[in-house]
Amino acid sequence: MKNIAAIRKEYIFQTLEESDTAGNPISQFENWWQQALESDIEEVNAMTLATVNANGKPSARIVLLKGFDENGFVFFTNYQSHKGSDINSNPNVSLVFFWKELERQVRIDGIAEAISAAESDIYFNSRPESSKIGAWASPQSTEIENRKVIENNAGKYEAEFNGKEITRPPHWGGYIVKPGKVEFWQGRPSRLHDRIVYMLNGKNEWRKVRLAP
Repeated sequence: MKNIAAIRKEYIFQTLEESDTAGNPISQFENWWQQALESDIEEVNAMTLATVNANGKPSARIVLLKGFDENGFVFFTNYQSHKGSDINSNPNVSLVFFWKELERQVRIDGIAEAISAAESDIYFNSRPESSKIGAWASPQSTEIENRKVIENNAGKYEAEFNGKEITRPPHWGGYIVKPGKVEFWQGRPSRLHDRIVYMLNGKNEWRKVRLAP
């Protein structure tokens, strides 16, 4: 068995200087996002979403980024899921992107809020029909006896919507994570990594600092 502690990778590709970063984190994310797209990273929009429930117990999972702008970062889910329940009781969340091909990581701390029904409808209507049926068929995060439950639910809703428009379930929609802190991490040799952090102050202005690796 390979010695886990001996697994090691030296980060050598790039640097991150304050002078090379944008004035705000959304513009900086846009720069790195475009470079990530051009690097042919598989599922470049995959991000870890960490939530905390009402009892302070954390939970994390991978979700997919579906949009971002100056207001924040958007993903979609079942509002009645584990993550939805956590956000309902504690909207403080964290997002993490890890683009290993670029030796980069982006960490986002912020507040998650449900987007409007109209915005959720627009994205839902762009999805494949099978994904729309899936949103109706899955009572996400609840215990089920076996896979047949989901398969039967899918068949039921396929028949119900046959020849009709598949509307968005009321329990399914989007969240936007409004950032208060964004960290850009660039791997460097000898574990002396570059870490540039943007923090939102009380005047709604971004302050940019460097952190020790």
